Amino acid sequence: MEFPIRYNHVGYASQAAKIFFVVPEALKELTQEGCHKLRFRIVDSAGCVLHSGSFREGSFEHHGLCDYSGETLWTGDFSVVTKEGLCSIQICECREACEGVVPKVIFETEKFEIGSTWIERQLNANIKSFYFQRSGVELEEKFAGKWARPAAHLDDCIGFHPMMNREGTWNAHGGWYDAGDYGKYLVNGGVSVGTLLLTCELCDGRVKNVNQGGTFELPYSLKDETRFELDFFLRMQDVDGGVFFKVTPEHWDSFVSPADSDKLQKRMILGKSTSSTLNFAGSLAMAAMVYRKDDSAYADLCLEAAKRAYRWALDNPAVDWPHNTEGSGGYGDECVADEFFWTRAALYCNDRDESLRPLLLEDMKVNGPKLGLDWRDTQNFGWILLALQDFDAELQKRAREVLEGTAWEIMRLQKEDAYGLSIRKFIWGSNGEISNHALTLAIVNLWRHEINGESLDFWCREQLNFVYGRNPVSRSFVVGSAWSSPKHPHHRISHGDGIKDPIPGLLVGGINSDRQDTHRAAHYPSDLPGLSYADERCSFASNETAINWNAPLTAVLAMLCR
Repeated sequence: MEFPIRYNHVGYASQAAKIFFVVPEALKELTQEGCHKLRFRIVDSAGCVLHSGSFREGSFEHHGLCDYSGETLWTGDFSVVTKEGLCSIQICECREACEGVVPKVIFETEKFEIGSTWIERQLNANIKSFYFQRSGVELEEKFAGKWARPAAHLDDCIGFHPMMNREGTWNAHGGWYDAGDYGKYLVNGGVSVGTLLLTCELCDGRVKNVNQGGTFELPYSLKDETRFELDFFLRMQDVDGGVFFKVTPEHWDSFVSPADSDKLQKRMILGKSTSSTLNFAGSLAMAAMVYRKDDSAYADLCLEAAKRAYRWALDNPAVDWPHNTEGSGGYGDECVADEFFWTRAALYCNDRDESLRPLLLEDMKVNGPKLGLDWRDTQNFGWILLALQDFDAELQKRAREVLEGTAWEIMRLQKEDAYGLSIRKFIWGSNGEISNHALTLAIVNLWRHEINGESLDFWCREQLNFVYGRNPVSRSFVVGSAWSSPKHPHHRISHGDGIKDPIPGLLVGGINSDRQDTHRAAHYPSDLPGLSYADERCSFASNETAINWNAPLTAVLAMLCR
């Protein structure tokens, strides 16, 4: 039987909208009644009915067939329910309209939560997922629980890739594994770190204490965890100010543990490019702002490193990325105008250097905003930083107006989509793209709550509902978040540690209509683009994890906890 209800499997905030969908075709398998003759009930854990309602044909402003999933959706709305606790949705035949007749329940969902604690719990799990991605250090049992592991991939004395024609060794210790592999990257690490630094700046009071559902308490704040990656970044800066591109193994690792990987092959420093150097510069300049209050010496170190990298990039504006993918991802980025914008905006916010202002004005002309951040296009950092600073009123006004226009475009697209999404194609890492669009709305919501009568908070949460289960494949895409979460992510640590349960808190890429892994025989349930997801280890195109997808989700959850 096809699962007939699309809802957030984890929960809804008590004061937020609570919208779910039913699939009429699936309900026909359970009853002869049409949706017009069915009702739904919201039932608490004690069996008490909190609300009863009928269905509305269509979803949002969409009233036809969802072209990417082949479904027609009908809407149920229980926003009036604000009582906190565990609930479920029941679909009932309309005999309940007859007095004294007990309604026939034809389907009931698993329990989900109404309240705010689930958001805090998910935020904590997301932050801790970065701890589980740590390279080169021991993860102790008192913090990591059954996922504890010994130190491996120390990377403190590794050689250079042969293509570099460079003798000697380098210390590239620490940092996070980027995704499901054991590579460590500056490009992609940059957008991840920048997003988390933005979170620290805006939501520090909400993300100081991290714990996994009260089980394995972790004495690291988000600032501390982000600093672990920043320290790796600092080690990747060469003596001339340029920054190495990545740490890579010789060949792609099989699904073994970090310790076994360490025994099987060597690791190397690879490349030095303009893109990696500017990702470093933008990140370290933001770090100087974030750590200034807590550790001025560290902030000074970060700022000076950022300036050295920026000067190197000015002198070397077109150094190509290393085209080597024999053991790690490519992350090729031919255009660096957006990274220059990001870096100059971050430096300007630090020093208020007037010599940067005319360059920023030019940057704003040639780097229009995207609907969200991604590793290749980082100009939104420039727009966001200028919108949030308070010393240059003219640039702040211009940046805010531009981002407000972007937010309106996101909401306009969401209103037209059956599932309330602003994306128009499911790409590799679609969940990261969805989370980044939600983050744009959350950022603009800081100074403007409505645009053309539409609530930014409402539409931000609607995007997250998709990530946490209200989607065509009925999956909560965050590992460990719900009964439906991925059990077999494309993640080497999770499959190499001998533990049945995968590492929690990781967001998988999600639906990907390009299906680049069909040669690995991933079992997709349908040819429809909206059903292009397989919870299988081999499905790197839909089921891999990555820090740049986790970071915007972490940021949005933190913003919702403000």
